Amino acid sequence: MKTATVADLRNHFRRVSAWIENGETVEIIKRGRTFARLVPPVPEKTALPTVDWAAQRKAIWGSRVFSAAEVTAMEDFEQDGEEG
Repeated sequence: MKTATVADLRNHFRRVSAWIENGETVEIIKRGRTFARLVPPVPEKTALPTVDWAAQRKAIWGSRVFSAAEVTAMEDFEQDGEEG
C-alpha cells in the first residue's frame, strides 16, 4: 500500500491518481495520522452476450425441416471428418 500526505495529494495529484489507476491502494496521511484510504473501484462484471439460437437457425435454414435420413447423413459426414 502506498502512502501520500494531503500536500502530496494537492501538489502531485497526477502521480497519486496513477497509483490508483494501476490498482494500488493509497493511504492519505494528515498531520502524521491516517486520514483516508483511496481504493480503486471494483471492476463491474460484464454480462455475457446471449445468443438467440432459434433466430440463427432460422436465418440459416429458414423453415426447412430435415428428414431422419438427412440428419443421419449429416451426422455421418461430420463423424468422417469431411466437414469443411
